Amino acid sequence: MTRTAVVICPGRGTYNKHELGYLHRHHSDRMGMFRDFDTIRGQAGQDSIIDLDGAAQYSVARYTRGDIASPLIYAASLADAQSLAPDIEVVAVTGNSMGWYIALAAAGALSATNGFKLVNTMGTLMQTHLIGGQLVYPFVGSDWADDPARKASVLADVARINGLPDHDLALSIDLGGLLVLAGNQAGLSAFEVSQPVVDARFPMRLQNHAAFHTSLQAPVASEGRSRLSADLFEQPERPLIDGRGKIWWPGATQVTDLWDYTLGHQVTETYDFTRAIQTAAREFAPDLFIVTGPGETLGGAVAQSLILAEWRGMKDKAAFQTQQKARPFLVSMGRPDQRAMVAPESQ
Repeated sequence: MTRTAVVICPGRGTYNKHELGYLHRHHSDRMGMFRDFDTIRGQAGQDSIIDLDGAAQYSVARYTRGDIASPLIYAASLADAQSLAPDIEVVAVTGNSMGWYIALAAAGALSATNGFKLVNTMGTLMQTHLIGGQLVYPFVGSDWADDPARKASVLADVARINGLPDHDLALSIDLGGLLVLAGNQAGLSAFEVSQPVVDARFPMRLQNHAAFHTSLQAPVASEGRSRLSADLFEQPERPLIDGRGKIWWPGATQVTDLWDYTLGHQVTETYDFTRAIQTAAREFAPDLFIVTGPGETLGGAVAQSLILAEWRGMKDKAAFQTQQKARPFLVSMGRPDQRAMVAPESQ
């Protein structure tokens, strides 16, 4: 019996200490593809992702860099998307932030190699420029129930701070029950002072992250467009859901528009991951939401996005857990216990 699935690709921050060796553990049969990627890295004088993944030790300072984290995450996530069990029918693909680039390849709008060129180029540009930074702050409580008044209050404070002289602050990613904010040092620091500490860790700065999905990234978008032509793109083979909730349909996509969005709006405007997941649920009603690896942190944001939409009547964490326990529908391939549900032959 066929199981339908929406595949969800993760963004930056998902290849951490526990993920070291992910390519070798799970995808030793895809080393040929990884060597193709390393040919591109070698031409740019960059370290091999095979060697990086096979290193004996993980360093936060090194592995969180955009020019290292991005290609590793791309390779791991795309290989996961290619490793699904034969009874799974992928009805749509989406991703979070950088995960959009991976989704393009997983949906066939970019070849595996061209997708790597996109990710490696943009990850390197982000690291080279490193304009601004990001932090994460929740607007829902531990029960994950929607709190629109709290969200509106936080965003109003963001707008207030952004209006101050020499302060830049904006919503970078709408991420389920989390708000990822981005801006310059003054803007981020002002927010940290103005909002109460939550769970002893929020607001939480993200190391080696630039002010993604804000106007501060206009120079990166411009340089990306000059280096990466629309010729890299083609018609997607599967529906793609972008960071606005828009669906790009196979056979009906203007490839130049897809290129324009990917190296324009996607870089400089808010990425609404919550809406992308809600669109996936409402338009495709899949049996499974499969989050590719590496890492497992994106699963919570997917669940929260579904709760915020009251999908299947879920209004809080308890309701999600009840349905997930009775009939699992959210699968994170970064978790060994869940990976076996969708990739039984994975190593």
